[in-house]
Amino acid sequence: MTSDSTNAGSTSEDRDASDSAADRGNLRPPDAPVLGPRPVYRPHIDTHTTRAFRRPSGQAGSFAPHTPAAATPRHDGPELVNRPPDAVLAEAFGRPEGSTEVLQRDPDATDETTAPAPPADPWRDPDSGARLGDPAIPTPRSQTLPPATKLSAREVLFGGRVAPKALALLGVLALLIGLVGGLIGRLTAETTAALTSRKVTLQQEGSGDKPRTQVAKVADAVVPAVVSIRETVGDNGALGSGVVIDGNGYIVTNNHVISMAAMDKSGKAKIQVSFFDGKKAPARLVGRDPKTDLAVLKVDVTGLTVARLGKSSDVQVGDDVLAIGSPLGLTKTVTSGIVSALHRAMEEQPEAGDDSAGAFDAVQTDAAINHGNSGGALVDDQGRLIGINTAIRSESGGSVGLGFAIPVDLVQQVSQTLIRDGSVHHPDIGLSARTKPIENDNLSGVQVADVKPGGPAAKAGIGEGDIIVRVGDRDVTEKAELTVAVMSHQIGETVNVQLIRDGRRVDVPVRLESD
Repeated sequence: MTSDSTNAGSTSEDRDASDSAADRGNLRPPDAPVLGPRPVYRPHIDTHTTRAFRRPSGQAGSFAPHTPAAATPRHDGPELVNRPPDAVLAEAFGRPEGSTEVLQRDPDATDETTAPAPPADPWRDPDSGARLGDPAIPTPRSQTLPPATKLSAREVLFGGRVAPKALALLGVLALLIGLVGGLIGRLTAETTAALTSRKVTLQQEGSGDKPRTQVAKVADAVVPAVVSIRETVGDNGALGSGVVIDGNGYIVTNNHVISMAAMDKSGKAKIQVSFFDGKKAPARLVGRDPKTDLAVLKVDVTGLTVARLGKSSDVQVGDDVLAIGSPLGLTKTVTSGIVSALHRAMEEQPEAGDDSAGAFDAVQTDAAINHGNSGGALVDDQGRLIGINTAIRSESGGSVGLGFAIPVDLVQQVSQTLIRDGSVHHPDIGLSARTKPIENDNLSGVQVADVKPGGPAAKAGIGEGDIIVRVGDRDVTEKAELTVAVMSHQIGETVNVQLIRDGRRVDVPVRLESD
């Protein structure tokens, strides 16, 4: 839209043509009002802003006129201070008078006199032949040394820098220091001599007829019957103990002492027995029973000391006992203690390289038992064997007074069977129980986790989820109790199993079968 001043300056033909064009384009109706120009908005500017941003006084244009500055010499480098005169520079760095030598040969020169050719360099000429020349490293010239003279002590020690008077003073000072040190040493020696004496003689008392204690008598009688056992399979090995139970060379020990050699299929396994007198002999495996953790070895040695076997029924809590074996390879070690408990149900878990899963009514003792005591003897105060040391319970791995031995009745039964038949079979109930026992205010027992199809438990109607609380005349409070209770009976024997099913106590007769 144009302003009114522009319309006033136009001709009538122009307006008619413009109106016609507007009518054709429908841009503006003929009777539309013409608006005046938009007012210009000028904001208020305060005095301080005006002073800061106004045009300088006397300046008419937008930019100040450019006044070319006087040309000043420009130096690329720092300005020289105290520059020497040119004559001095010319004398210092100019070519000497009468010299025609140049620093570089003129590349355009053809006259050999004005630009002599550089000497031939065989290293730069590929056609140059081999030739002998001076060595790259100059040969040092021989020097004639002055005749040697004898040095004085002052020159040797101080390089002649110390005057003779000072040297004499140092000697006197060193002599005084020596005298003082000698005096102090004498006083110290006299003080020490007052504390020591050559007149004192320490007396010892002994009694040749002192009566031997019962522990000493038992140790003398039983130690010769206990042996040390070492098994090796290639570079691997293990140590344990054993007890001679028959004069024909039969030795009983734990299965886990020789299981690595028994399970070896490479033919490299060896078992060696060491006796109390230092003699050694190879041993052969007669038989083993992983379910009771017992094994029997045989050696071809005569004149052996045989351990006397006691009876489990004679063992009582509080009886004095001795544990004899080779803990950590220390042979003929004897420790003493008492019987801490009887009928302690123990069950071992198989490990890598060891298939022992022994379950037995253990004799608990506080006599120190450590690694290497396994298979050793636990004897009473009469020297009779009442158990084979087998296991310990400890958080540290060492003895804390919780040792366990297989009772002698079970040792005698299994060893006799192994010597006679080479193997042992045990009664089996045909089920497995959960490790965690069931305990509440009304009952404690173990829950059946799995039942073997066609086994004794399945035939008797015992199912998964039943809680067994008693087997025969023995209460069952944990998994080990169930295993020991079953193994305490005979194969083919019918045993009453009491269990909890749907909140009711149920007695189920089960006929045990062989494993």
